[in-house]
Parts: sequence; C-alpha cells; structure tokens
Amino acid sequence: MGEKICAIDCGTEREVSIDCPSDCSYLVAAHRWEQGHPKPLVESEIPFPDVSFPADLIHTHQTALSGLGYTVLIYALDQRSLSDSDVFFAVQAMAETRRTLLSGIYYEKPPEVPVAAGLYAALAKFIEEEKKHTAEHPELPALKDTEVFQLLVFFLRFGRLRSNGRPRTRAFIEFLRSQFPSEVGVSKEEPRIILP
Repeated sequence: MGEKICAIDCGTEREVSIDCPSDCSYLVAAHRWEQGHPKPLVESEIPFPDVSFPADLIHTHQTALSGLGYTVLIYALDQRSLSDSDVFFAVQAMAETRRTLLSGIYYEKPPEVPVAAGLYAALAKFIEEEKKHTAEHPELPALKDTEVFQLLVFFLRFGRLRSNGRPRTRAFIEFLRSQFPSEVGVSKEEPRIILP
C-alpha cells in the first residue's frame, strides 16, 4: 500500500482488500504457515467432482502439465493484476470448453473478466500448439482431447489446493514461479513496497 498498516489490518485484509506485493515478508510468512497447515477442499468446492484420472496421466503428459503452468507464468509477466482466482476462472472455462468438445459440440464461453479472458486465450493457443507438436513427433505420446480435459481438471484442483482462497491472492502463481528456474524468463515480481 506504500504506507504502514496495523497488524490487525494486515491479518484480516491481506489479499482481501489489500493487494499485497509478493515480496512482503509478512505475506511470505503467512503463505509459508498456510502451506504447512493446508486445509482440504470442501467436497462442494472440488472442481469437476465426477472426473477421475488414469494413474499414469500425469507421468505420461508431464510436459503438457508443465506447459500449462509455464503459460500462466508467461501471461502473469505482462498482467501484474492476475490473481489465483483469475487463473481458476480461465482454467475452469477452458475445461468446460473441452468437456463440451468431447460430447461433439463446440461451445466456448471465455471468462468475462478481461485478464482471465486473456489467459483463457493463451491457454487455448498453448493447447493447440502442444497437440500439433505431439502429432508431428510420433515418438511422443499423442495428446487426446480427453487427456487435455483431464489435465485441465487436475491443474485446477491442484491450484485450488495450493491457493488460500482469498480474492487477491497469488499463492498458486508464486508456487508456479518457484517451480521454474529464473533463467528461462520467469522473473520475480518487481517490489511494490515504497521505503522512505
């Protein structure tokens, strides 16, 4: 916020009404504590509860799964306002699109929020490029539409587990950032703390 705030405001409004910088030491400590004390998702909050995965899905398509995370990070570099909830809206909408495609109908409804809609488009582009890449290389396992849908659902569920559910949190995005080396172009967020 560029100013001092009291501990109560920090604790209650963090990532709710206050857009905290990712390098804030209090935010980092709070995220560390939350990851050490994870809350399971309530059954009603599990995305696509009827979907199950083959045991080898993640191992077989780990490159595509990593690509989803990397696509989010590359998009987040240009869109500093991107929050976990925006990521979840985009991934949920893309999974819904893929589910209807499996039934033989092409129907898509991108998110209405512009930043989430932009990520939706970036994910769509990545998926099409990944499918084309696996089709051109027979040594790689082909990426079927069913598997794309399942990977999106897995990514969405995993993201929800890594996030804390606050409206402005970037805990999942920060987790993704920690998974990719900085030399591949995914840099840390610029500090937003103003020191006197």
